[in-house]
Amino acid sequence: MSHSPPSPSPSPSPSPPFRPYRPPPPTNNHNHTTTFDTSILPNGSKSLSAISIRAYLLGTVLGVSTTLTILSLLYDPLYTPLWRIPFFLSSLSLFHFLEYYTTAAYNTHFATVSAYLLTSNGWAYNIAHGSAILECLLMHTYFTARPVPLYLPSSLTTYQVAVGLLLMVVGQTIRSVAMAQAGSNFNHTVQVTRREGHVLVTGGVYSVLRHPSYFGFFWWGLGTQLVLGNGVCFVAYAVVLWRFFSGRIWREEKFLVAFFGEEYERYRKRSWVGIPGIH
Repeated sequence: MSHSPPSPSPSPSPSPPFRPYRPPPPTNNHNHTTTFDTSILPNGSKSLSAISIRAYLLGTVLGVSTTLTILSLLYDPLYTPLWRIPFFLSSLSLFHFLEYYTTAAYNTHFATVSAYLLTSNGWAYNIAHGSAILECLLMHTYFTARPVPLYLPSSLTTYQVAVGLLLMVVGQTIRSVAMAQAGSNFNHTVQVTRREGHVLVTGGVYSVLRHPSYFGFFWWGLGTQLVLGNGVCFVAYAVVLWRFFSGRIWREEKFLVAFFGEEYERYRKRSWVGIPGIH
């Protein structure tokens, strides 16, 4: 009995070349038009790739810096007063993550890449945080045994850190809650025209604080400097933040009076800002 030779196996087809995704063109089906939101594509204002990479990086920094903080603070062989620096980095990471998360959850329309506020505040913002880290590094490395003006004695350091932590927790909580309660009425930029559906929010934390998100960031920022043990940057933060929020609130309230008239005037009389010297 003869056997025919096995037929050769077909050669594998070559892999198709890589092609970047392109959205399909709109299609009409019974007068219904399907549109595609191009803002979620790379380089778009709501780019999914940009949002995901920022979330990943912030999460990584938060995890690593929190671990370093715990080890350098609680594990005696590794203790160093410089635990404050990774703590500061973890606090910054959490702050920027919450800015985007709260916007995405309660004001989804404005959940753009810029909602992280990582680059929206300009070079001065990055210089301020860099200076805070540098001062902490210098003070706890080179000047720990010398009396320095503007700094508390070591016996009061625990109280200084405790007050700083309290201000940070209160400030971050108030800001995030304010953003959630304002919902679509909150925006990271001053609005010069009244959008459709924009209402004056006067309930929740807004029943007491007129600008709770500003209140929160002001005291959160000062709290970080107390925890870091920074005297110079504490004063600098206080001056810079006060000047920034004083000018911003004055400008913003001009438009709010134009939007809501006497309703806002009455609200302004029964609420307060919570930042010294700003009424």
